[in-house]
Amino acid sequence: MNTRTRTEPTRPEDWVGRSETRDGRLTMEIAGMLAVSTGHHSAPPPDFAPGAPMPPLWHWAAFPEFAPMSALGEDGHPRTGGFLPPVPLPRRMWAGGALSFEGALHIGERLGRRSEILSVEEKTGGAGPMVFVSVRHEISGAKGRVEERQDIVYLQIPAEFRLPKPTPAPEAVDWEEGLEAGPARLFRFSAATFNSHRIHYDQPYAREVEKYPGLVVHGPLQAILLIEAGARHAGAAPSAFRFRGVSPMFHDQPLRLVGRREPEAPAMTLCTVADGRQGMQARLEWAQ
Repeated sequence: MNTRTRTEPTRPEDWVGRSETRDGRLTMEIAGMLAVSTGHHSAPPPDFAPGAPMPPLWHWAAFPEFAPMSALGEDGHPRTGGFLPPVPLPRRMWAGGALSFEGALHIGERLGRRSEILSVEEKTGGAGPMVFVSVRHEISGAKGRVEERQDIVYLQIPAEFRLPKPTPAPEAVDWEEGLEAGPARLFRFSAATFNSHRIHYDQPYAREVEKYPGLVVHGPLQAILLIEAGARHAGAAPSAFRFRGVSPMFHDQPLRLVGRREPEAPAMTLCTVADGRQGMQARLEWAQ
């Protein structure tokens, strides 16, 4: 089920307050696809039987958007102007977000999600005009609840690619793990999350149209890798998590996941690293 408020906004800023509600479910089969797409160990993934607790952030695959082919833009995304505002900038990126967790969602259970556009802000930076859209999601199951803010940024496509000013990799860390991104992993994650954005699997498009040097590693994939590794090293389930992309990561770069415990809080600072620079920054909290 997918219901939206009946408003007819005409400008992107008029979308503020627009809401929709949806039903969703993470099936055992999609859970298995996520497990092998995000796993970075040699051991086979566990079986995810209906009723098993859902790993954090996997609700991102529980609400696929069934847009027909005719509703897709050149980049493979559904065109804006439905729930999301019609921003006239061609590059769309998931810039970051923040989540809190209460209880647990479960594989196979019926989930509900209420979404609302919180803000639409136009800015100008070194990359030219930008529009930031913040969306709040409330996801609930029988015994769990997730509150989430999702930050999306829209940009112009540059004539040539330039990396943002790098944020150096942290020197002092408590743990680190390495993994290969690779085109197969990116394709599998796109399939598991029903993400048709072509920068993740169509290398000619990524290079020739959006001017990236290679396939782009999904922000949500990096976030899932970080929260899973951080929770494992903490030995505790997350109570809150926030993340922010600071530089794109590409398929041909070996990735490192690194973490450092904060000395005065049940929390950990995390980031992905490639070529000595940070890609995504995150902070994980857990209950004492």
